[in-house]
Amino acid sequence: MAAFDYKKEYKEFYMPKAEPAIVTIPPMNYIAVRGRGDPNAEDGEYKEAIGLLYGVAYTIKMSKKGNHKIEGYFDYVVPPLEGFWWQEGGAAEIGGTGNGTGVNCGIDYAHKENFRWISVIRLPDFVKEEDFTFAVREATEKKKQDFSKVEFITIDEGLCVQCMHIGSFDDEPATVALMDKYLEENGYVNDLSETRRHHEIYLSDARRVAPEKLKTVIRHPIKAKSD
Repeated sequence: MAAFDYKKEYKEFYMPKAEPAIVTIPPMNYIAVRGRGDPNAEDGEYKEAIGLLYGVAYTIKMSKKGNHKIEGYFDYVVPPLEGFWWQEGGAAEIGGTGNGTGVNCGIDYAHKENFRWISVIRLPDFVKEEDFTFAVREATEKKKQDFSKVEFITIDEGLCVQCMHIGSFDDEPATVALMDKYLEENGYVNDLSETRRHHEIYLSDARRVAPEKLKTVIRHPIKAKSD
């Protein structure tokens, strides 16, 4: 029997079309690491965070072979890497102006060192906090590495607009502008805030895929436009 693949089973969340659409996202549990700085920095926090996330994610996935048995466990494909992003300076920092206009998307690509982010990997629903705690402890012991930055968090995104972006990360403003135009035409505005962030889901391995072919889901929280 094939392993459960969240991307295939929940295409409405992970495989949107290259045109904006509105979707309601249910609460989900994640492994998370918070940080700041340029994601491209060779020895930066971001690359360290990715290693920590996958270390715990695969410890949970492979727990079936160890002594810690997780109730309700089924074999699954580790879901894709995701990220919530912003920059210092206000609620609309990354990915939109917060008012539906799409003016320059609020991103200053000349200063990626100012990025702040929460990198996450979705957890299957059967993984409880005690299972996560086990995985952190197990990964720490086996890898002789500090996993104290890794958190178990629940995020309830609710009403959102999303779109598949194909191309370089630096070209995202064009897709965001498309999303903002769609919102304006359909009676919605962005609802970016300190608790509702610009969200990206990475469906391609940037180490192996040419920038122009990268597939990234871009998702923004929204609300109905006030009269």
